[in-house]
Amino acid sequence: MVCEAAASRRGANYEMDYSIMMGMIISLLSGAAGGNVAGALMKKFSLGTIGNSVAGIAGGGLGGGILSMLGAGGAAASGGDAGGIGSLVGSVASGGVGGGALMAIIGMVRSAMGR
Repeated sequence: MVCEAAASRRGANYEMDYSIMMGMIISLLSGAAGGNVAGALMKKFSLGTIGNSVAGIAGGGLGGGILSMLGAGGAAASGGDAGGIGSLVGSVASGGVGGGALMAIIGMVRSAMGR
């Protein structure tokens, strides 16, 4: 079974699972948006537009990955339908929340260190 899977990956018939990649891209973009929204709401901890975006992208990737491992994001949110609306909502929510949370944490640490 394992050998067949490895052989199919090396073969010409190997197809990439675009729904997983699309979910990750949506999580990253949502993370950037979440980081900027969090920066706008918490001006004291804002890192600037680029800093908020970078922290948000990192947080969106982490948030989307962690929640999908826990079964709360991506295809799990839509009952296994990787291309469904539940998957989209799960990716947007996990990315946005992760991005906003990481931006806030980095902003708080930076503020505590005296900038």
